[in-house]
Amino acid sequence: MSGAMATGDLPAPPPRVAVVLGLLSVYLIWGSTYLGIRLGLRGFPPFLMAGIRFLFAGSVLLLWLRWRGHALPTRRQWQNAAIMGCLLLGLGNGLVSVAQQWVSSGMAAISVASMPVWAALFGVAFGRRYLSVEWLGVGIGFVGVLILNIGGELRAQPLGALCLLAAPAGWAFGSVWSRGRDLPAPFMSTAAQMLCGGAVMGSFGLAIGERIDSVPSPLALGAVVYLAVFGSIIGFGAYIWLLHNVRPALATSYAYVNPPIAVLLGAIVANEQVGWQTLIAMAVILTGVVLITRGSRPHPPSAAKPQLKGAD
Repeated sequence: MSGAMATGDLPAPPPRVAVVLGLLSVYLIWGSTYLGIRLGLRGFPPFLMAGIRFLFAGSVLLLWLRWRGHALPTRRQWQNAAIMGCLLLGLGNGLVSVAQQWVSSGMAAISVASMPVWAALFGVAFGRRYLSVEWLGVGIGFVGVLILNIGGELRAQPLGALCLLAAPAGWAFGSVWSRGRDLPAPFMSTAAQMLCGGAVMGSFGLAIGERIDSVPSPLALGAVVYLAVFGSIIGFGAYIWLLHNVRPALATSYAYVNPPIAVLLGAIVANEQVGWQTLIAMAVILTGVVLITRGSRPHPPSAAKPQLKGAD
């Protein structure tokens, strides 16, 4: 094959409009899910709400994938997806829903923004080495977490504070644990995780006595539908597409954008009060996240040029 032909076979860059729409989806939709959880809690208990959300979203996504001809996961893949569903969704999302019974949606979003800090620490246990700038980011991130947790809102709600510490830690551990595991293709993996995580959260909610005693209000119902359709199906779909079409740093930039959007929406729609200490904690945490993610980006060699074979 000639060098010219090899160059011509390179995939075309994704359309700019598609990239912008994908980023807006994960920025705005995921930034608004914290407010959606708060509104949904007006008619649903936390674990049942999360279970319904992810069972519905996972079922729709699985049926669509099967209609498109995708194979079902193997038994081992189901097992790995179930573990990830329990860690990422059961702990990562379920505990956020529990915490938002007492704390604001903005506070929840800022706490979840510390996830890359936890992921860096768990990475050490799995043998990963980090640069000095990444360790600096970890230290700064935990300073932000401390500032957030000594604030009045979380100090007055110890159970909420504990949930908001465990939620990003659970999501981070699941993310680190999943590397190298036998998992189905990304969209099928997402569907399997939603189904398994949703089933676990729904069952746990029923086991601890959660019930829906009356018909939820239209606002609460609408919030749960929004979380399932937009937050889970469209949001996760856009994120997976971005991971496969843009550089990782851009795809994961939602971590910086979601907290300010959540704080802004909480203040405008739900009249949540945001203190200076909370805003300072958000700035410190996001600074740490930036250092971690920027330091972990692969740096392609600048001098090396691709080796192209001549004609075979």
